[in-house]
Amino acid sequence: MDLTMKFCTVLILSLAASASAAIFTLNPTEDAFVSSANANLNYGGGGALAVAAAALPNGEFDSLLKFNLAAAKASFDATFGAGLWAIDSIALQLTASPPNNSIFNGNGAGPGGTNVNYAGLFSIKWMLNDSWVEGSGTPAAPGVSGIMFSTLPSFLSAGDETLGTFSFNGATSGNNTWTLALTTAFLADATAGNSLSLLSVPADTAVGYIFNALSATAANRPVLTVSANAVPEPGTSMLLASAAAVWLTRRRRDARAA
Repeated sequence: MDLTMKFCTVLILSLAASASAAIFTLNPTEDAFVSSANANLNYGGGGALAVAAAALPNGEFDSLLKFNLAAAKASFDATFGAGLWAIDSIALQLTASPPNNSIFNGNGAGPGGTNVNYAGLFSIKWMLNDSWVEGSGTPAAPGVSGIMFSTLPSFLSAGDETLGTFSFNGATSGNNTWTLALTTAFLADATAGNSLSLLSVPADTAVGYIFNALSATAANRPVLTVSANAVPEPGTSMLLASAAAVWLTRRRRDARAA
């Protein structure tokens, strides 16, 4: 096998190794929704979460999810070696639900009193501050401790990052997967295996999106899917670069000789 073939073989094997992604999925450790109409009450123990525009009859709803990525980091370290991997995508799957409580926008709003969600835009943001607590309040029995609409601003900061604005179709069932932008601080937080807080907020005057919470059945809970790929060690990168240089030199020499 000549040098050209050897180089091609090394390159192909390296690319094949790096193309094999590892996937890790996880559910949130905490979640809650907050309501502008009930600004001093907590709803961290409910079976559903909500994002709704302030212009709707029951006012604005925002929702928070907290994930612990320690197990994801440990899994990628075991698969690729510590520090020898990089996250290439993070996506959030949410399962839509009808608004089955009068606290929510869309409850009893459809033909014959059926429950509806409203199509529209919402944004997902990464929060620098993970110290919020979900609380245990429910729509039937609201709490007075844990995250509330009135206290949410105290957990927001200039360092928060918007991970995307998405279009919800108004469905009351089925899964949607929202691929999140890998912004600088968000990606660093995920790569370090830290707790990760995501805030969903309305992005227009129409959206009303109800989706299942952590306390729903396992199949309907929010799911964060993290994909990572191997990155070559510095020595491997230098070896490939050297092989490429040798190969190009030989090609040029052979071309001149021809």
